[in-house]
Amino acid sequence: MPAPSLCDRLRAQLADLKMPGALEALDDILRRADSGELAAGEAMSALLGSHIALRNQRRLQTAMRSARLPAVKTLADFDFSFQPSVRRDQLESLHTLSFIERRENVVFLGPPGVGKTHLAVSLAVAAAESGRRVYYATLADLITSLEDAQQAGRLSHRLRTLVFPSLMIIDEIGYLPISRTGAMLFFQLMSRRYEHASTVLTSNKGFEDWGEVLGDDVMAAALIDRLLHHCHIVNIRGNSYRMREHRTLASRLATAQPKPPSALGASLRTAKESFRAAPRTH
Repeated sequence: MPAPSLCDRLRAQLADLKMPGALEALDDILRRADSGELAAGEAMSALLGSHIALRNQRRLQTAMRSARLPAVKTLADFDFSFQPSVRRDQLESLHTLSFIERRENVVFLGPPGVGKTHLAVSLAVAAAESGRRVYYATLADLITSLEDAQQAGRLSHRLRTLVFPSLMIIDEIGYLPISRTGAMLFFQLMSRRYEHASTVLTSNKGFEDWGEVLGDDVMAAALIDRLLHHCHIVNIRGNSYRMREHRTLASRLATAQPKPPSALGASLRTAKESFRAAPRTH
């Protein structure tokens, strides 16, 4: 039997090592190496890079499902020109994820539609890409899960589970009213995560209004004290992205629709038609 070719041997070795990314890219990389486009070392680097890229992509997909992120948002997608109040250098520094290493928190404050959730999720995506465990929930959904666990007698287990993620995103604080029981459960969770893991929160309410949100000024003060002890605050003051998109769509629709004839134009056409239909006299 003829000896297997180099390509066949490499394909078998990559399959044995369970490197599907490299296996998928092998033919193209060998072609580029044979044509002189890639040197031997570059070809090896490209082969390993293909495997790492596929591994990271699959890891991110798994982390996304586990984290329950609503969408994939990245810092590169954020329009800083539309929100000049957001400091790019601050966000780029946060995306190095050093705040997670220091177990610090991040709070995004601002009116609806200014990009708070986008930036919070972009931090979650960056953390997931780095292999960290991430969990996302709106405050309303989080409290519902805690209340359900309490009724089932599993609150302690649920709290331990929610302390574990390296980064937790709690979105939409202040959008919906919460019960006093829910506020107390939220406070318990935040107390357990304090100095143990990082939490990113978004709210359309300033800290001075959190007493109203939680229904208890004393509890709100204690929660804010824990949050701000190790915290980065991003205060966004600007217009709503969603309102901008609505205005852009309305403008496009108005441009696409034919304009109704003006009253003067209609009158001139009517006069012309009447003149043509009138009998001619010589």
